[in-house]
Parts: sequence; structure tokens; C-alpha cells
Amino acid sequence: MNKLLPFILLVALASCEGHKQQQSAKTEGKKEAVTSTAVVFPDLPQSMEFAGMTINLQDEDLRERLDREVLMTAYYQSAWVGCLKRANRYLPEIERILKEEGVPDDFKYLAIIESNLQQAISPVGAQGFWQFMPATAKLYDLEMTPEIDERLNIEKSTHAACNYLKDAQATLNDWVMTTASYNRGVGGVLEDMKWQGTEHYFDTYQNSETGRYVFRLLATKLIYENPEAYGFYPSKMELYEPFHIQKIVVEESIPNLADWANDQGFNIKILRKLNPWLKTTKLTIKGGRKFTLILPAASENLKPYGAYK
Repeated sequence: MNKLLPFILLVALASCEGHKQQQSAKTEGKKEAVTSTAVVFPDLPQSMEFAGMTINLQDEDLRERLDREVLMTAYYQSAWVGCLKRANRYLPEIERILKEEGVPDDFKYLAIIESNLQQAISPVGAQGFWQFMPATAKLYDLEMTPEIDERLNIEKSTHAACNYLKDAQATLNDWVMTTASYNRGVGGVLEDMKWQGTEHYFDTYQNSETGRYVFRLLATKLIYENPEAYGFYPSKMELYEPFHIQKIVVEESIPNLADWANDQGFNIKILRKLNPWLKTTKLTIKGGRKFTLILPAASENLKPYGAYK
């Protein structure tokens, strides 16, 4: 019995050492797993371009405010993935109109932070991609009646947003402050600077929403232009394709949009999808007014369901 004792001890020590190695390997494996799945965002840049301007981001306050919006935007993953999918469909048209109107391309991000590229309705009554309030919509010739609401017309509302931005820029002469005015109003921006004795948005104390507004747009620009760095891979997503469409000008009333759509070879569901500004089952035209309706061209993504049977 005593002769076997050294051998038994040796076996026990070897077993213990093997267990330690196994535990160490498991721990290292866990570390590697954590490292490989951790979300690590890039450092914020020292400066960034916006609307042809260079924004210096070395100021501690600016960096922290931008960092907050980057974190909140990037970690709201379901919303951001949906936005990337919709952006593939809608941003080309918005970019075209911005260019046509002479408004910097970066303002496409304004539509993203306003509505996430959806026909959103706010608690205070703003609607559409650009979230026009009724009074402002009327100032920029967006018609609202019991039958239609042109705030939901992507093309017309984008032109209206461009006109607002150009008007604000003519007064403020600074695209950053013009951005803030889209939330606060030109008068509000000027009033805040006046009583505080400041000359720029970045030096002015704002209410919580306006104070975050420009930084939300800058965060959106950073993530959209380098999504992989923030954990999003559009190339691996099933992005929403642009609709294949045609446009027709309607000069006479349509008493029943469902019957009219059926006569065109599709249905009112598709008609409303392409023309969300149509609110009811009819379109009344008076006084020589004309409306442009978007209709589907021959396309797989706009056929009635029965066409797939």
C-alpha cells in the first residue's frame, strides 16, 4: 500500500494539472467569444464635414454630445436596420431633389432623424418624411383637405423642405443653425442667441430637443457613411428596392379610386402605397387643378398578389 502511494499522488497531481489546463482553455475561449462579439465603435473624428462646412469636434462638450447621439442611434438597432433598408428605396429620389434645389446633400439625413424615412405622425400633428406641421405646410404650398394631405407626398414635401431650408439659410447664413431652425424655428434660434449674447448654435444653450437635434443629424451621417464600423452590414441585408413606376397627370375627378385602380390593372392598395397622400376613396379636382399620380410600371415588386399564383 505504501509503495503505491507515490504513484497515486503523481496521478492525482497530473489529473489536477489537466483540469486546470481545461479550465484555462475554457476561460480563454470565453474571452475570445466576448472579444469577437463585443460592439466596439470607432473613436469620434477630430472634425467632420457637414454641408460644405468643417465642424471642429475637439471641444469636450461637442464631443460628449455627439458621442451620446452616436451611442443612442447605433444601439437602436431595429430602427436603424429598417432605416438602411428604406434608404435604398427613397434616398436616391431625395438626393435628386436636394441637388435640383441647390440644398446640400447632407440634408437627406434630416429626413432620417425626422421620420426614419416613414410616413410618421407626431403627437403634435406633424406628418410625413419631413414632419411638416399644418401651418408650415400651408406656407410652403402643401395642400391639405379631407381627401388629400400633400405632407405625405414625398416629392412635393421634399421640395417644400428645401424651400424652408433655403429661406432659413438666407436669414441665418449658417447651415448648422439652419438645421437647428428646422426644429426650433428661425425666430426661436435668433431669440435664444439674442438673450444669451451668443453668435452660434454650438455656443448657445438650447432646450433639450433642439440641443440634441444637430448632433442627432451628425451622428446619423457618421453611421450611415460608415455602417460597418458600427456593426451594420447593408451589403448583407435584403434592402428594399426602389419602385418601378410611371407618372400620369390627372385633370378630372376620380369618384372611386378602387374602381379606377382596378381598371389600370392593379388595385387601390398599391395606389395608396405609391401615393400615401390620398386619404379617401376618391379624388375631387376643381378649378383647373391637376394632380400627378404615381402608378406601377411593369415590375415584380408592384404586382397584385393574384399575379403570383
